[in-house]
Amino acid sequence: MDDSVRPLRVPPHVAAYADQHNVSHLMQSMLSSLLVHQPEDPIRYLIRLLQTGSVGIPKVLVLAPPDVGAHLLAKELSAELRAVHVTTESLLDDQSEPSPTEELPTDHMVGQIHQRLNEIDCFSRGWVLEGFPQTRLQALRLQQVGVIPEHVVMLETPNDVTSARNQGDPLMGDAYLRTFVWPLNDSGAQRLKEGRSQPEGRSQPEGRSQPEGQGLVKQQRYRCEVPGLCAAYQHFLKVINADQPHADVYQQALAFIRTRHRSRTPRILLLGPPGSGKSHQAALLSQEYKMVDVCCDQLLRSVAAEGSAQGEEIQSYLDAESPVPDSLVLQVLEDRLSRVDCGCRGWILHGFPCDLQQARSLQEIHPPNRVFFLEATDDVCLERITQRATDPVTGERFHGVIRPALSSEVHKRLKVRPEDQSQCVTQQLKHYRTHTAALQCVYPQAAAIDADRDPHSVFELLESRLTRV
Repeated sequence: MDDSVRPLRVPPHVAAYADQHNVSHLMQSMLSSLLVHQPEDPIRYLIRLLQTGSVGIPKVLVLAPPDVGAHLLAKELSAELRAVHVTTESLLDDQSEPSPTEELPTDHMVGQIHQRLNEIDCFSRGWVLEGFPQTRLQALRLQQVGVIPEHVVMLETPNDVTSARNQGDPLMGDAYLRTFVWPLNDSGAQRLKEGRSQPEGRSQPEGRSQPEGQGLVKQQRYRCEVPGLCAAYQHFLKVINADQPHADVYQQALAFIRTRHRSRTPRILLLGPPGSGKSHQAALLSQEYKMVDVCCDQLLRSVAAEGSAQGEEIQSYLDAESPVPDSLVLQVLEDRLSRVDCGCRGWILHGFPCDLQQARSLQEIHPPNRVFFLEATDDVCLERITQRATDPVTGERFHGVIRPALSSEVHKRLKVRPEDQSQCVTQQLKHYRTHTAALQCVYPQAAAIDADRDPHSVFELLESRLTRV
């Protein structure tokens, strides 16, 4: 390979120092703030940032259609993060409600928000903004003046769900959902008034109600803007289904903010028996948090396909269906995990280590800082693997339980890979069980995840534990 295009690598001891002192996030935050604000004296400005502890403060934006709970969520997040809760209503000079066909005054609101977020309390404590932007143009205008959130939480619900949010607290301005969200105290419950709640974040005088069609008009206008808003904030966006208990919505939003605002670059190791879902969960984590998905088996095949001397050596073992020696695997892993993308974005490793010696060797070159054991029973693992089959004509994969073939003709020609045969899988499970105790000794702080559940539930468990490992 030409040295001029060889991927940049970071020595393990340098990566360890950067991880310990959170250098990557520190530099990114300082550079971003410097370029956005463009102070006349950059050095003095950076010194002020460090002295006030403003590097890494929460900068959160909550987006949602009307009456879905954005105000309540933003208020709770700001309290938990000890950040300033900023609403459009608190910034508007004219307190009258805009008509359903009228947008918030963009230039005026952008100026007001920019000024408010640069005041000392927001500068030092961080902020949670809700109610603006409502369009992609407004989002771009905010970015142009330097208002760039680090986390964007977008709530989504079907139209028929928002119509169920028909009670509001006239004093506090919080919208409640009969099914899922209810005030925690009696005084709040007594203040609830029947009828559509008034716009989130604003307390409407008693006796006034929002015109019947106004909420639907606002919802329709918002939904038309969702694709543009998603595009504007695609790199730091979390979409959460709000059609669930508010406590679950809040926990998902908080986990997202804390996970992406983590103090350590994630180096995640997924361990578990074959069929526990390691590859699937690694793909979900990589997609959600932009970490590098490192599957040991795929990595070896990729290196073998390059045609280098090292690749040819690996290919010889693959052709003979023999295990690749640990020394060679570790060389490949060290090379891959030392690259800049892994150092900056973090990585998720699965498929290695499989025994005590491999785990100890990995600890010497690139020790993980989050380890999860995906625990699944042998029966579940066997069912998941042995029911898999491939159509040799189309290459499409099916599963006897989850995704059966659509016709008897396709079913008859399905082929099961030799490694997915029951006898082979049983042997692999036995091998894993033999080495589980030793692996647990190397990683005593690892978290155990019940992987017998459906993939979505397993992912939620992983996601909730990322900040606690």
